[in-house]
Amino acid sequence: MIARMRRVFSLVRLFLVMTITLWLAGCSASLQSVKGVDSNQSQESVTGDLSSGEEDMDDAFSDEFAEEFAVKEVYDPLSGYNRFMTKFNDTFYTYILDPVARGYRAVLHKEVRSSIGNFFHNLLYPVRLVNNVLQLKFKNAMEETGRFVVNSTIGILGLFDPAKAWLEWEPHEEDFGQTLGFYGVGGGFHVVLPFLGPSNLRDMFSMYPDAEVDPNYYVPKRGYNLVSNDMETIGLISLEKVNFTSQHIGEYEDLKKDAVDLYPFLRDIYEQHREKLIKE
Repeated sequence: MIARMRRVFSLVRLFLVMTITLWLAGCSASLQSVKGVDSNQSQESVTGDLSSGEEDMDDAFSDEFAEEFAVKEVYDPLSGYNRFMTKFNDTFYTYILDPVARGYRAVLHKEVRSSIGNFFHNLLYPVRLVNNVLQLKFKNAMEETGRFVVNSTIGILGLFDPAKAWLEWEPHEEDFGQTLGFYGVGGGFHVVLPFLGPSNLRDMFSMYPDAEVDPNYYVPKRGYNLVSNDMETIGLISLEKVNFTSQHIGEYEDLKKDAVDLYPFLRDIYEQHREKLIKE
């Protein structure tokens, strides 16, 4: 018990150190805020008579249009650090992860890689179950349990997904970040994590509770660990990442084509996607 508490305290201390470091890095960068542009419009004489009703309709339409397409200001105190880490992650992906994933894809057949992906997804059942229950989505939790039983047995340890193919039971992806968002906890400022990519303060701290129930991570004295130490955890997570990337070759490059400025582009996509998941 004491060892368990020490491990928790050490991880919490690590997160605090990480947060303070990111904050200091962000404070060194100049903050940029989105400011509206005030324009003085001069009225010129117009031919024709406009009724007051038509003018009111035009004003209402203009206000509605401006509200609809207004740029949402983003609180981003770590923009300097985040831009650096986005560049780091982009370089890592381009020169290391992508070439490894392409070689991996050349060696393993598509069906094999799909089965490996199914296996890892099936292992995340405890994470999905706990967070569905915490969000009071009991029907989804029951369906997740049914999926796990069917895929772990008929699907041969999750290598196949008969629950979806035969029974049309869709997975219900939930994590602790979504659970906190479900209860009204905001995302906080944006943070780009090394190797892991875009995140925010809420989702970053939520990784620890999820890891506590994820069998891919080593947790001492837990009965269902898939690995026996932290190094095996790194190896297993790396395999999952390479396998996943091999199934989505080219998608990141296509996404980057639409970006004028990569960091805010990825930041906004992430935050909008997380907000959508929380509302579902």
